[in-house]
Amino acid sequence: MNLNELKKLREQNFLEHKKKKKEYYLKNKVSKKHVRNEIDYSEELNTENFTNKIKEIAKAQKAHIDDKKELIIAKINEYKAKKKEYYAENKKKRLEYDKEYREKKKEDLKKYRKKYYQENKEKILAKQKEKRKKL
Repeated sequence: MNLNELKKLREQNFLEHKKKKKEYYLKNKVSKKHVRNEIDYSEELNTENFTNKIKEIAKAQKAHIDDKKELIIAKINEYKAKKKEYYAENKKKRLEYDKEYREKKKEDLKKYRKKYYQENKEKILAKQKEKRKKL
């Protein structure tokens, strides 16, 4: 077989495949249409049936939410347990990191507090005087 014959064969096979695929989807589309029920809106939306339908829908939604609620609570509890376990495992690392961080930021905090106190000196002193009077 030469290259041209292979190309023609490949194209022919591809077209056959596309045709089969199209027939399959059209067949499914037709079968799905028959499964669907036709809704008579004049009957569904009349005043007697409407309230019953709304109640039915609300009950179905509530049941669905209740089912999901148990799953969500289980996931939250699982997450809490996992988080607690993680913190217990890494407690030393965390404390060490916090200590290093405080040491690193010590000077910055001193400068910030000094600047803050100077800017708000009058307010701070007034508050302190009020507290002393109350005592």
